[in-house]
Amino acid sequence: MALSIAATAFSSFPNREIAGKSFQGKTNDKWLPKRRSLNATKGPSSVCVPLPPDRPLWFPGSSPPEWLDGSLPGDFGFDPLGLGSDPELLKWFAQAELMHSRWAMLAVAGILIPEWLESLGFIDNFSWYDAGAREYFADPTTLFVVQLALMGWVEGRRWADMLNPGCVDIEPTLPHKTKPKPDVGYPGGLWFDPFMWGRGSPEPVMVLRTKEIKNGRLAMLAFIGFCFQAVYTGEGPIENLMAHVADPGHCNIFSAFTTQ
Repeated sequence: MALSIAATAFSSFPNREIAGKSFQGKTNDKWLPKRRSLNATKGPSSVCVPLPPDRPLWFPGSSPPEWLDGSLPGDFGFDPLGLGSDPELLKWFAQAELMHSRWAMLAVAGILIPEWLESLGFIDNFSWYDAGAREYFADPTTLFVVQLALMGWVEGRRWADMLNPGCVDIEPTLPHKTKPKPDVGYPGGLWFDPFMWGRGSPEPVMVLRTKEIKNGRLAMLAFIGFCFQAVYTGEGPIENLMAHVADPGHCNIFSAFTTQ
């Protein structure tokens, strides 16, 4: 069930078409809007340029809201409740989704990989949904306080960067090396982009960021599926998948709601 969602997240899921069909030096100017400088304090991205009005939308033929101009990665014009009509709220929602996506991708990997290693015999008695009840190197109160302090410090710095982009820059100053442009949510640089994939012209950067947010959205759905699987079956996603492959007629999403 949810494992299939997670698998889709790491596959070659269709990407949005962006300005120009190719990034090999030339782009078709008629599909490119005039580039404008986007200050990070006025939007979530200062690197990506808005996509043309005929970009792919969540409902083909619909008209996207005016505040969703295609400059956000993963923007398919979906905001039926108008929650992003306020620019400040839109900036906050975009960052919140980005962080939740990254945590969800880590969570899905943290669930699947140990369970897979257990099936290979490398670890014993793995269960992600009762991991909090196990004994670790410190008592739960100590772990909670330490985590609260560390996460509070990190989130405080992230909040400060949202209010004043670039104020928490940790990029080392090196001669003859230009620092990346401050962009909220995408620190880049030596520590967060050592291969410099997120630098260069806006078009390929938009492709990579769109892939990230799409994988993150699928990971959030996958994690919800993992939670329901744990509640209804008491097993992990890989166990559920193997049981389904062995007997798809009886081990499926409907069997969770039938009387045993």
